[in-house]
Amino acid sequence: MRLDGWKSAAAAGLAAVICAAAAWAETPGSRLEQDRAAILAMEGEYAVTFDFREHLPIDADYELHDQKVTPAREVVYVIADETDFISLQHLLLVGPADAPIVIKHWRQDWAYEPARLMRYRGFNTWDFAELSPEQTAGAWSQTVYQVDDSPRYAGLARWIHEVNASTWEPAVSWRPLPRRDATIREDYDVIEAVNRHTVTEWGWTHEQDNTKLILRDGERRALVREHGINTYRSTELAGTQAATEYWEATQDYWALIRNAWSSVFEAAGEFTVDDDAEGTHLYMPLLSAGQDVANGEAGTQDAYRAAAAVMAAQVRVNGAEPVLPGLSDS
Repeated sequence: MRLDGWKSAAAAGLAAVICAAAAWAETPGSRLEQDRAAILAMEGEYAVTFDFREHLPIDADYELHDQKVTPAREVVYVIADETDFISLQHLLLVGPADAPIVIKHWRQDWAYEPARLMRYRGFNTWDFAELSPEQTAGAWSQTVYQVDDSPRYAGLARWIHEVNASTWEPAVSWRPLPRRDATIREDYDVIEAVNRHTVTEWGWTHEQDNTKLILRDGERRALVREHGINTYRSTELAGTQAATEYWEATQDYWALIRNAWSSVFEAAGEFTVDDDAEGTHLYMPLLSAGQDVANGEAGTQDAYRAAAAVMAAQVRVNGAEPVLPGLSDS
């Protein structure tokens, strides 16, 4: 993981994208390096705006919900950097600028020419699509994970590099309800989305063209269309030391959680993630255990075992309880 010097690395990555854009098609090697530079350029400190607006009611009786615009401050770290794999961890800074609370946010993993792609199938169920060499040649998958490192969605596309921007846009895919809707709405079942990333000189954007679908009763119907744009404008944030301290304290815990999820993915033809009998979302106990580690109230291994026990209770792999590393001998 790179905590020192990440600002200069992000700036260098963006410069590499811009300087190499004119020759991006020369060789597969040069394209790979430009792709990597575009992905690595998303590291940094950002003033963020999450902006979602429903704009087209498909159902005749549907009333558009109010636009949701939320400002935020985020730090993005590179936590893995290999030739064909890059992992970016987002951390939210909440509260006073000089003394923020740090909340682990989403994660994005980028894999070059992957052998398979995660798919959301609806109703808290995921599986995997096997990919051919023809499908993946020169392409990157992006897999997005929630705050507890549980999966959300994935896509596959080739980066397109221009003089002042690089863009990655995969085919339409499904994803679960976002938290902005999942906690307050029950009128649709899945989002069908185009997920577009654009890296620019001033930061980057994450656009989403969403159709909210109803799948229940064996019938597929579109409810409403929504446009979202998350804007990450590079800036120098106050209070980033808190993010550094949080990640230094909890990175080993979260590495164990990622490894547990990897064991699920490796064993699964299909897997599900459900709330418990009281309706508790999986992310709540996993974040809480991580915070105990950050506060010095629990050791990494004890916190992981508590979190893994919750995962074992709420995750099913091919219909059975998963066998998670480090849990059976606890």
